[in-house]
Amino acid sequence: MLSIRNKFIKNIQVHLDNFVKMSEKLDVIIFGASGFTGKYCVFEACTVLENLKWGIAGRNQEKLEAVLKEMGTKANKDLSKIPIIIAEVNDEKSLSEMASKAKIIVNCCGPYRFYGEQVVKACVEAGTHHVDVSGEPQYMESMQLKYNDLAKEKGVYVVSACGFDSIPADLGVIFLEKNFDGVINSVETYLESYTTGGNHGGASIHYGTWESAVYGLAHAGELRDIRSKLYKGPLPKFQPKLKARSVIHTSDVIDAVCLPFPGSDKSVIQRSQRFLFETEKKRPIQVQAYVGFRSMVAALIVAFVGIVFGIMTKFALGRQLLLDYPKIFSFGFISHEGPSEAKSNATRFKITIKGNGWPKAEKLAEPTDQFTDPPSKNMIAKVTGSNPGYGATCVALLVAATTILKDSDKMPGSGGVLPPGAAFAKTNMIADLEKYDHGIKFEIVANK
Repeated sequence: MLSIRNKFIKNIQVHLDNFVKMSEKLDVIIFGASGFTGKYCVFEACTVLENLKWGIAGRNQEKLEAVLKEMGTKANKDLSKIPIIIAEVNDEKSLSEMASKAKIIVNCCGPYRFYGEQVVKACVEAGTHHVDVSGEPQYMESMQLKYNDLAKEKGVYVVSACGFDSIPADLGVIFLEKNFDGVINSVETYLESYTTGGNHGGASIHYGTWESAVYGLAHAGELRDIRSKLYKGPLPKFQPKLKARSVIHTSDVIDAVCLPFPGSDKSVIQRSQRFLFETEKKRPIQVQAYVGFRSMVAALIVAFVGIVFGIMTKFALGRQLLLDYPKIFSFGFISHEGPSEAKSNATRFKITIKGNGWPKAEKLAEPTDQFTDPPSKNMIAKVTGSNPGYGATCVALLVAATTILKDSDKMPGSGGVLPPGAAFAKTNMIADLEKYDHGIKFEIVANK
């Protein structure tokens, strides 16, 4: 009887503590904090959100408490006083209540195709900003189509693709252009990833990323309809046109064998370029994205997996097999457990961005004018970091949130559903990303 009484008193105390903690609106709530990405966001929040009021949210109190304990121990911080909010994606009321308690929601609950819109809707209606790490073009562009006008009306920023690899790529193009001192016609991006410090076996990517890719590729045809409604017309056709390189090629920009990059970088960069053209009349930059490998054998294996993956996503049975047996069809790169912490911390990434254009002296009067001479200026930027999947991603996501809170006066308009390059082009985000252990560094490495 005494133990029941003590448990009852403890529960009452927990609710009272949470009431006191939530009597004032929080700066940031990390939603989906008990998930794989979410818990590492909690760890990075110990430094990135150090001077802010923040909390975590999810559907299971015990799991959320366990995350605070685990990540607090890892960060050598006492997180026992961090507020916990119970909310789940299938409970509209709980999402609305969660959104009303924060200035910004950091949404780690994917795949966003299934679980993203509910959170975006709750945030926009509550007047709360929203960031996530989606790499799903259909989701991102449909959110822009459905909620952009209301978000602007409510003064809310909704920014997706705020993790690796879109933040390094999209902001990398912005960084390159700021330093170019002229007009860029085109960019080519090259992603490389590698591990250091010996042999690190096991998976490299968490199952959630694989699941999003399966559904994203399966429904890629939806994009045409979304874009026909979202965009009023095509961008101007500028010359010279940036042609795609051959499917497998040896790069003259990096020392690697390259394939076209299948992720969302290209579409995210193009969305930012379209926004800047439509709002600032800035000449849009053409883009092609590639991924580099250290050997032809590795490139051929990945190409083979990509072909099989693409074919299987077209059929229900194929999709089910991919989802049920990710390790087999990814040659061990994907697992439900994700990469080990040792492997994540030993992983480094580099995105090399080559810009080609004209020097400042040849700048045109109107952005829609065409140059008569061929491009004569090249510049290369390098964007680097560590632990791309869960370190750099979580830092980028949280820095995106803090940027909205402190630099909103440097962001476009009063709100809207935006890609990161468009949202953060004039903010201090690039400089802020370099401040943390798992931060991201931007630098110019060649200018000629």
